Amino acid sequence: MSLNDTPRANRLHIGIYGKRNVGKSSLVNAITGQSIAVVSDVPGTTTDPVYKAMELHGIGPVVFIDTAGLDDTGPLGELRVGKTREASRKTDVALLVLTAAPDVEAEWVADLARRGVPVIAVINKADTLGDLEVLRAEIRARLRLEPLVVSARTGANVAAIREAIITELPDDEPTSITGALAEPGDLVLLVMPQDIQAPKGRLILPQVQTLRDLLDKKCLVMSCTTDQLGRTLAALVRPPKLIITDSQVFAAVYAMKPPESLLTSFSVLFASYKGDIQAFVEGAEGIGRLTSESRVLIAESCTHAPLEEDIGRVKIPALLRKRFGDTLQVDMLSGPGLIADLGSYDLVIHCGGCMFNRRHVLSRIDEAQTLGVPITNYGITIAYLSGILDKISLPGPR
Repeated sequence: MSLNDTPRANRLHIGIYGKRNVGKSSLVNAITGQSIAVVSDVPGTTTDPVYKAMELHGIGPVVFIDTAGLDDTGPLGELRVGKTREASRKTDVALLVLTAAPDVEAEWVADLARRGVPVIAVINKADTLGDLEVLRAEIRARLRLEPLVVSARTGANVAAIREAIITELPDDEPTSITGALAEPGDLVLLVMPQDIQAPKGRLILPQVQTLRDLLDKKCLVMSCTTDQLGRTLAALVRPPKLIITDSQVFAAVYAMKPPESLLTSFSVLFASYKGDIQAFVEGAEGIGRLTSESRVLIAESCTHAPLEEDIGRVKIPALLRKRFGDTLQVDMLSGPGLIADLGSYDLVIHCGGCMFNRRHVLSRIDEAQTLGVPITNYGITIAYLSGILDKISLPGPR
């Protein structure tokens, strides 16, 4: 992937699900016209989910997720199915591949539907199966889905899958990181402290993506580090319409900003772009209900070596313990895995999610809300603890 390619987290995720040996991998290869997935007649060839980013004609940048069989068995099989379940949390559109009457598939369809994930049923191996009309009727009756009939081997009707995906594309996907906060011609100031979390010579991903969003909007963009904020403001002929800062310096920037300038942070913007901003704001009220005996989970999308100034591992826990006491329990989860024992926590604080796709972040919000656990994110948390949550600007329509 080149520097100009769409990041995986910003691509439509298309998951391929079904039992072992129904031809999931062959179907991926047929849809894409490439040998992306390993194909074998041996059941269980696909173990861990395989992610492949590519451009799909008529749709654009996508990620295909080729998963292990839903009917995998044994200790290793259970682990593979668990990985498949994790992959389903990232799926924007699901292709359910069948060659026989459904049984275990019904549970997966119900779970995907509950989370608003469209499911396209596909009968594969049409060139070798028996009475297709009977199978179609069984799928309609059990899954309430109208299946497509295709053959990955011959390519018959495979093009219909692409058309079905286009029909099921989510219509609520974000189109802008800054939303209604910035319009063409607006002067926007980015305050970007270059701490050790920023690789030498580069900016971190949320900063890069926000800058590109503003340039695409034809905004006038200035940038500075925190220690140069005063000089930068003095050099401008007019106050910026919007100031976007790193959440870690929210309080310092708020104290210096012109009264007429709006203020938000990269993490707050991504709370909307990659999640549900209203849910995160409401979840922040859970901070006020914490006590010295509470349990808090810090959930981070990516995995990296702990840093001395790490916001999730160091700064936010320090702010919480300063307010609620050293006995407050703060646990850390890194990576995309499912959250174990989620119901035992009093609060979940999620990262900005720049390495996740939006569906995955929404799934984590859904999991927490289902169990009645408040969930918020880094930027909203710091704004709340700084006493300025009601004074910062939240993204409007995308």
